[in-house]
Amino acid sequence: MQPEQRNVLTRPASPPDAVLRYGPRDDQLVDLRLPLRTSAPLVVLLHGGFWRVAWDRTHTRPMADGLADAGLVVATPEYRRTGDGGGWPATFDDVALAVAVLPELVADAVGTDVDATTIILTGHSAGGHLALWCASRQLPGAYVGVVALAPVADLAEALRLDLDSGAVRELLGGEPDQVPDRYDHADPCRLPAPSVPVVVVHGTDDATVPPELSRRYATQPAAQLRLLDGIGHFELIDPRSAAWPVVLDAIEGLARRALR
Repeated sequence: MQPEQRNVLTRPASPPDAVLRYGPRDDQLVDLRLPLRTSAPLVVLLHGGFWRVAWDRTHTRPMADGLADAGLVVATPEYRRTGDGGGWPATFDDVALAVAVLPELVADAVGTDVDATTIILTGHSAGGHLALWCASRQLPGAYVGVVALAPVADLAEALRLDLDSGAVRELLGGEPDQVPDRYDHADPCRLPAPSVPVVVVHGTDDATVPPELSRRYATQPAAQLRLLDGIGHFELIDPRSAAWPVVLDAIEGLARRALR
């Protein structure tokens, strides 16, 4: 297994075209990027970082640039993270609010530049977990699918493996025998089947979030798993990587499917 390629996390990227506010709290902001073409589908991009305050939405700016270059409108919301007021239930409340209000918020901000009837929700790592969590809920009708990139798709297993030194325990405030209702509410492997089509993309060489977590989740009937040989964790958000065409195809494929 090769070492993880992390240079995308600090690579310079263009600033967003606009920063919107989806709620009154300091972290309830969203970066917006616009493509050159009009009436483009919207991608709502949930960033990762094991739900921790050390990581914010700025590390996904190269990915947002790549999506905008491909002709998509990209909205990257921030949310409260553990270590600064996040965790249970604040992180989930923020994401649920952002997902609910962004279709109208973005449409009001950019008008005909966005096709607000065709929205793909995507997320990477912890953001992939949050995207799968949203998929099991009743998403607004404009959301046509979810793409989860190397998601923390099984919280109980991630806890057992002690991913990122207790990140799941910090997110939910305890272990399954201590706060079972929180795991029932938050763990994608315990939740109802997704309400929209889901594509999960995971690299076989992921040393940060083992692909076995995605295999466990992909037993859901609405979920499709794409395993990428020789790919690690961070290549999935890197437009310069060999994984990028697969990521882009998963997102654009859901949009094309909805427009048929």
